[in-house]
Amino acid sequence: MRFGVLGPVRVWTDDGRPVRVPELKVRVLLAALLAREGRPVPPWRLVDDLWDARPPGKPTGALRAKVSQLRRALGDAEPGGRELVAAGASGYVLEAATDAGDFAELVRRARTAPGPARAADLLTEALALWRGPAFSPYEDAPFARATAARLEEQRLTALEELARARLELGEHGPLVAELTDLVGAHPVRERLTGLLMRALYGSGRQSEALAAYRALRVRLREEAGLDPGPELAGLQQRILAGDEALAAARPAVPRLRPPRLPVPLTPLVGRAAELAELGPLLGGERLVTLTGPGGVGKTRLALALLGERPEPGYVAELAGAGGGSVADVVATAFGVPDEDRIAAALGDAPAVLLLDNAEHVVEQAAKLADRLLRAAPGLRVLATGREPLGVAGEVVRAVAPLAEADAVRLFADRAAASAPGFALGAGNAAEVAEVCRRLDGIPLALELAASRVRGLGVQGLAAGLDDRFRLLDEGPRGLPERQRTLRAALEWSWRLLDDRERAALRRLAVHGAGCTLSGAIYVCADTGAGPDAGVSIEAGGEQAPPAGLTAEEVPGLLARLVDRSLVSRDGERFRLLETVAAYAWERLEEAGETAEVLRRRDDYYVRLAECAEAERAGHARQRWIGRLDAEIANLREALDGATRRRETALATRISGSLAWYEAASGRPTPH
Repeated sequence: MRFGVLGPVRVWTDDGRPVRVPELKVRVLLAALLAREGRPVPPWRLVDDLWDARPPGKPTGALRAKVSQLRRALGDAEPGGRELVAAGASGYVLEAATDAGDFAELVRRARTAPGPARAADLLTEALALWRGPAFSPYEDAPFARATAARLEEQRLTALEELARARLELGEHGPLVAELTDLVGAHPVRERLTGLLMRALYGSGRQSEALAAYRALRVRLREEAGLDPGPELAGLQQRILAGDEALAAARPAVPRLRPPRLPVPLTPLVGRAAELAELGPLLGGERLVTLTGPGGVGKTRLALALLGERPEPGYVAELAGAGGGSVADVVATAFGVPDEDRIAAALGDAPAVLLLDNAEHVVEQAAKLADRLLRAAPGLRVLATGREPLGVAGEVVRAVAPLAEADAVRLFADRAAASAPGFALGAGNAAEVAEVCRRLDGIPLALELAASRVRGLGVQGLAAGLDDRFRLLDEGPRGLPERQRTLRAALEWSWRLLDDRERAALRRLAVHGAGCTLSGAIYVCADTGAGPDAGVSIEAGGEQAPPAGLTAEEVPGLLARLVDRSLVSRDGERFRLLETVAAYAWERLEEAGETAEVLRRRDDYYVRLAECAEAERAGHARQRWIGRLDAEIANLREALDGATRRRETALATRISGSLAWYEAASGRPTPH
């Protein structure tokens, strides 16, 4: 069993499966033991670590219970796990192999390596073990603060040593961007600035190298009243003198950039079941794609998965990529000049590549993933998008909206953060649940809505959701443009559709309670919806119109919309999320098709009711009762529409045809 502290605290079995440690205090106990690095910890100190200044009534017994829970979690995951937590006269100790130990050993070997190439390989391998801030999310806790700070200093030193080795190998150009970021994060660290100056000078950028020195000197004088040390001052003089030795370079050898996963600013809510399923799945499959509608949380889930993997993870954000730049984005993620160098740099080493937001460049992303998987046997690819890549061997999993309890928790957490004083309670629980339901449990929509609680209150927010796109028109500035508003998230998907897919999607919006395939064909196909249209309610019809959407092509369009996560399929029924339906309805009105498509819908349901009435006495009676049960909400909408338009004959046909159903089922029908 292995333990991870170079990032979020994690546990893996020997074969790489993540181990779930339940309950917050048990996870704090695990982190506290790991922070002592194999030294015994007295019970009283662990009580302080877990409960700070508010220990429970019987602290020793409470601590024993948490130790027992930790032992059980480790023991259930792998034989021998329980015995790793030992108790002795000096206290409790966790005898664990950690990624911090692996890191230290690799760095030690790099320092005695025979040359810069081997040193760079070992340091790259060491830095690949880092998944985020050490001991996250406990890095600021008193028990972990010193250890986390020491490990972070060791990480920075290893980065400096890797940069020095790569400079010896002639990788001046690729290093500039990486060192610029590091200097920005640590602006008074002289060794980093010196390495950046060398990389810039070796790339033919002498004036920028000198500017980096001046920037450090100004900052040191302002903050500490000091000048740069003699080593850096000497480097400046060598650059001013045009020292050719600084620019000498060997041919560059491709090397992987040390991975550094983005650190989310807010905790992941829910998704425990998805992580439990997808972790082992990604361990056994080489290509896994997460699909789902915009804002459902595919990227957050994917990053959480990468954070739990023992192998290094690399993130290629494709949202801003064009078709020709997909390979460039992926090469940059790995830190190599071009696609041809990726496989050579990976070799047989294990790694996971996240192709994030691939839907608009799906063909290019699919081809690249296929090439890389064939060329690099240790690579796994995790993709996210609104449709699958369509590559052989791909395993697709749809990311569903949050369950109601998790949606409510996410909304309440975000609302409390933006509106001081907000708390979920009996007085607002019903309104919060209604908001979460109407926003389909989509995390992006919930977060945008929660930011409006401060100005509108929950009741005002719930009342305004009929005009949700105007209401949720501004999100946090740090989000990508496509996620800044609810409308932008939908428009990103809309732009990826062709004209025929758009026509089908906007017309499906009239089926408020979902529909069968025949119902979709009836409203989408441009065959007319009158009694002589030739479209069978049961079979979907055979006649094709001379222009527009044909009945034959609607099933294919519907399948593509399902693939692109805009339509969901539940058995034989197809549905739009309420937010997608609201957007599609706007587009229907913009197209000037509303009256015609509503007429088709109402005609479809009146004919459905009349067919059911005609066969009510036959062997299909029970089947028709089940069919009407599923369609009762749509029948009610059709009747209401006919009534609003004062089409008395149509309304009478619907209500009259359902009289037998009301008597047979005991359910009220539209009147």
